[in-house]
Amino acid sequence: MLEAFLASTIAMATPILLAALGELIVERSGVLNIGIEGAMLVGAFCGLAATYFSGSIALGLLAACAAAVALNALLALLVVNFAVNQVVAGTAIDILALGLTGVFYRQWFGVTGSAITISPMRPIALGPLARIPVIGPVLFDQSALVYLAFALVPIVALTISRTRYGLELRAAGERPEAADALGLGVYRLRWQALMIAGVLSGLAGAYLTMAYANTFVEGISAGRGYVALSVVIVGRWNAWGVGAASIMFGAAIALQFGLQAFGSAIPYQFFLALPYALTLIVLAFMGGQADAPSALGAPYPRA
Repeated sequence: MLEAFLASTIAMATPILLAALGELIVERSGVLNIGIEGAMLVGAFCGLAATYFSGSIALGLLAACAAAVALNALLALLVVNFAVNQVVAGTAIDILALGLTGVFYRQWFGVTGSAITISPMRPIALGPLARIPVIGPVLFDQSALVYLAFALVPIVALTISRTRYGLELRAAGERPEAADALGLGVYRLRWQALMIAGVLSGLAGAYLTMAYANTFVEGISAGRGYVALSVVIVGRWNAWGVGAASIMFGAAIALQFGLQAFGSAIPYQFFLALPYALTLIVLAFMGGQADAPSALGAPYPRA
């Protein structure tokens, strides 16, 4: 039971972690990317469709990333170049993605939507580590996307805090006027951040359809993009905190599934609300958005 719970925790945490790390980079540049849900959704659909028609996992991953990057490019054009309200633009992107994936899914696979399945990404066992009791199969016998997600935590942490690029990114999110005056190029930095986030959101969506469910249903992202937004806040805009918060949310979702499977007398709606209740509790104790970038969500029309 413990091994099954831990495995489910990692499975639930992986797409949230990938998306949240991308969101962390974007928010550090000063952009609030509400469109992360839509990017995950188009990544999930395009990844599965490309794999289904080509038989290639690699092409599926490329298609997932390309679709999410294209959607984020549209968002970047709106919020960076045209200084559109970031919440409104992101919400519109989410609605657009839901509509587009629904239309193409029904066009290609039938009006009611046929059940399409693909061969999943194979787990990669890390030798003797995978044979360690309990934790071995959970941590060291996973797909490449799981390893990538957790390997990115220290990489993103070091990049943001210890590199010149990270310093420029933080400057764009804290004082964009000063950053532009120094010639750092706020527009360029925010475009780059959104493109990186597009790749990670696409991979998060691809994980759902190519490594976890092995199929697609409309709205398969199921709010995970919004959960990723919460994870960045709970993690206090720090990659290590984002990693820990992703695992916490993954455990809460896994607990919900486990208790439903065991026929708990507690209404399942309670467990559905548990991750979000945890968010509110943690935010209340940690002081809300004290560590948020100063210019987060504020349009920056260049003079």
